[in-house]
Amino acid sequence: MSRLNELRMISRVAQMYHSEGQRQADIAQHLRISQASVSRLLKKAVEEEIVRTTVVAPSGTYVELERDLRDLFGLSEVIVVECSEDRDGAIMARIGEAAAHFLEATLQAGEIIGVSSWSETILRMVDNIHPMKSGKAKFVVQTLGGMGNPAVQTHANQLITRLARLTGAEPQMLSAPGVTQSREAKLVLLGDPYIRETMDLYRRITLGIVGIGAIEPSGMLSRSGNVFSSRELSEIREAGGVGDISLRFFDAEGGLVKTPLDERVIGMTLEELGPVDRVMALAGGQAKAAAIRGALRTGVIDVLITDKFTARRLLGTEDPNMTGGVAAN
Repeated sequence: MSRLNELRMISRVAQMYHSEGQRQADIAQHLRISQASVSRLLKKAVEEEIVRTTVVAPSGTYVELERDLRDLFGLSEVIVVECSEDRDGAIMARIGEAAAHFLEATLQAGEIIGVSSWSETILRMVDNIHPMKSGKAKFVVQTLGGMGNPAVQTHANQLITRLARLTGAEPQMLSAPGVTQSREAKLVLLGDPYIRETMDLYRRITLGIVGIGAIEPSGMLSRSGNVFSSRELSEIREAGGVGDISLRFFDAEGGLVKTPLDERVIGMTLEELGPVDRVMALAGGQAKAAAIRGALRTGVIDVLITDKFTARRLLGTEDPNMTGGVAAN
């Protein structure tokens, strides 16, 4: 009976603490035992499974989808957002909101943020960030060349400078085209001290924020002029490419796709992105499913923020009645 009596005491202490909301000191005084004994009995209540913790996920969150994606792709964190429509605008808006909150909550002092400026979803994230009262980041570094169509270039510059201002950082622009006309032209530009200054920061980046692109470029990237021709994109497809991160292409299994076109891109490579402590990818949409899956298999992404429709496609559990949507990057 001594075992039963012990369990009864453990249960009573647990009831007083968890159900009745009493403080440990009050329980100790009421039962005429020490507060250390109360603490020990509460610990034993967990060990004996008298007290069990249950996490009830709020409506609109997708704990199981997030867990399954973490397990399948070896990710450290996944955020699956609620979205009422499986279409471009709605997906980008919801992902942008969630990414802004996650960045605000997890940004560490002194971080150096690397960000591609040609993602509409990242632009939505910046639109939703609240100014940080005490500056946290050190630099916001542009990781893909940005010079192109002046009208669109304004958006890219604003993305970098606004993110820097909101996070208390210094903006570090990459004053070069994302795609040069030739390898030789790229080598000439890399000799510019201002371009080298920015690119030398790549190895110090602690947080990378990237979009994931399908072979066909996003609207923002297309308008920028920093794109390959249709013939050149066909070469990438023939080489097995399914998507890109900052115009660095990969295949369905996450293997890097190297073509002569790669030598014309000015920006961070996937090999440089790999050692970054934390890489956060923002992407969703039906047309992106294969690209996102391939990107997750490269091993460079740590955090994925996507929508519920895309999450189910990645896991192969999508509703067959879902209507098609378009890509969001």
